Amino acid sequence: MLRIGLTGGIGSGKTTVADLFASHGLEVIDADAIAREIVEPGQPALAELADAFGHDILSADGTLNRGELAARAFVDPGHTALLNSITHPRIEEETARRFDSAEDRGVPEVVWDMPLLVDKGYHHNMDVVVVVDVDAEERVRRLVHYRGLAEEDARARIAAQVSDQVRRAAADIIIDNNGPLEALATQVSAALEEIRSRWE
Repeated sequence: MLRIGLTGGIGSGKTTVADLFASHGLEVIDADAIAREIVEPGQPALAELADAFGHDILSADGTLNRGELAARAFVDPGHTALLNSITHPRIEEETARRFDSAEDRGVPEVVWDMPLLVDKGYHHNMDVVVVVDVDAEERVRRLVHYRGLAEEDARARIAAQVSDQVRRAAADIIIDNNGPLEALATQVSAALEEIRSRWE
C-alpha cells in the first residue's frame, strides 16, 4: 500500500486537494476530522478534557465548546502540553487503525491529509510527500476573506507553523495553488499520474 502524505500551510487549499484526490478514487484519512471525532460526546477524551480544563468547556448539549477550550488550553505551554497529552495519543491510535484497515482491505493508495505532517516529522513515514504551496500573502488574504479571520490572527497562525521553505524541502511533489481551481484540478491529476508512474 502506497502511503501519500498531503500537507500545506493553513489557507493553502489542502482540503480541496484532498477532495480532488478522493474524486480519483483514492482513500483519504483526514487528520482534522479524526481530531474532531475523538472529542465527540461519549468519547473518553471529552470527559478527560472536561476534568482537566473545567466542565464549562462543554456546551449545554454536551458538545465541546472549542473556543472556550482554546482560551484555556493555549494560555501557556503547560496547558497546551496537557491538551496534547489527552488528544494526541488517541488521534495517533485512530490514524494507525485506519491505515491498518486500508491495508487489510487491499487499498492500493491512501492519502493522509495532515496539516502538521512536516511540523511533527511524520513525513518520514510516508512513501510520497505532496505539499500544497501558496504564497503567504495570498494565504492571509484567503483566511481573512473566506474564513473571516482577523489579519493579525491569520498571520499569527501562519507564523506558528513551519516555514514554507521547510515544507517545500520535504516535498516529493509540490502543487502550486496560487491560481484558479481549474488549474488545481489539472495539477492534482498530473501529480497522481506521476505518483503512479514513479512510486508504484
